[in-house]
Amino acid sequence: MSQRSPTTTAGSNALKFLKKWPGDHRVAVGLSGGVDSSLSAALLVDAGWHVEGLTLWLMSGKGSCCADGLVDAASICEELGIDHHIVDSRTTFQREILERVVHGYKQGITPIPCSRCNRSVKFSTMLKWAEEERSLSFLATGHYARIKNAQDITPLPIELPGNSIGRHKLLRGLDEQKDQSYFLYDLPQETLGKVIFPLGELTKANTREEASRYNLRTAKKAESQDFCLAEHHGSMRAFLDAYLPPRIGEIILEDGTVVGQHDGIEHFTIGQRKGLGVAWREPLHVIRLDASTNRVVVAPRDDIAQSSCVVKAVNWVSIEPPQEAIEVEVQVRYRSCPVEALLIPLKPLKEDIQSSRPHRCRLKFRNNQFSITPGQAAVFYSNEFVLGGGLICQNE
Repeated sequence: MSQRSPTTTAGSNALKFLKKWPGDHRVAVGLSGGVDSSLSAALLVDAGWHVEGLTLWLMSGKGSCCADGLVDAASICEELGIDHHIVDSRTTFQREILERVVHGYKQGITPIPCSRCNRSVKFSTMLKWAEEERSLSFLATGHYARIKNAQDITPLPIELPGNSIGRHKLLRGLDEQKDQSYFLYDLPQETLGKVIFPLGELTKANTREEASRYNLRTAKKAESQDFCLAEHHGSMRAFLDAYLPPRIGEIILEDGTVVGQHDGIEHFTIGQRKGLGVAWREPLHVIRLDASTNRVVVAPRDDIAQSSCVVKAVNWVSIEPPQEAIEVEVQVRYRSCPVEALLIPLKPLKEDIQSSRPHRCRLKFRNNQFSITPGQAAVFYSNEFVLGGGLICQNE
């Protein structure tokens, strides 16, 4: 591997950060076969760490998480001169992600599998394997996010709206276009204390430039889709059609007027306007998916704005669960802009008490919001800090 100096200031800073890391320098790097995880491994090797590559086998067939990714990950490890390991996690992925996603769509919600996959499949499996099988203390991935460790006593740049003492804090990645903190909100504190994100201070352009410096075969590899199931099957529709049979139903207005037909509520999402197959005097948007009647309910845009929503299964990250209302910035979808809201803690329902995520809250938006979608994550921020996040409830 090339030992030339980094070509970017961000690359140089990343190396310095890794070299100064306190304590044990033994790490497993989660390798997907893409440029981001490849560079993470290269930087750690260059910084003098004992590095071993680890790839989870999640599905059979094409796609970055499958055969193609396994081959590229193995090749990167060979280039870097490190061991590569593959852990067969197909059964876990099938149970924890695929089956839950299909069930969610069938029930009329739009699931967000990526955050659950990070918590229940990827990070937990890789950390357990690294510690038990190879005595590796840390896990590194190619995510664009940052962690401020609880042992880091440097003052925070802002005052967080809650008690943050003694907590590992999750921050946005420096690259606003690639920031992946939204998908990481559900990681528990014990996981955050063992994770390293070498690319947190890099932009995507920095990553490709540094990957070229190391002559990594993935330096110019095309970006994968955000949703691996869609990539694996070619499209989201193809994935759903593979698991759910066509179910012809009606598209109706709120007053019950039938304006069209559909072949499955799973092919629609809240706020959708295009692709409805409906001719009407004004543009219509999806406002509700009724699984019990197999109907898609639509309305004009002016009728779909919401002033609030309830969020369940909340995981508090950078602060302790608040006991009173706090002002936050909320992101209700990965690509949406954060909006101002008042977060009001709610008492857990009876069915939440035994859950590992019992916390609930109500979000009151400063301005009415469109496309508030049950099943999607609402992630709470204070500037760059992830305060916590949870799942938007249906019909609450």
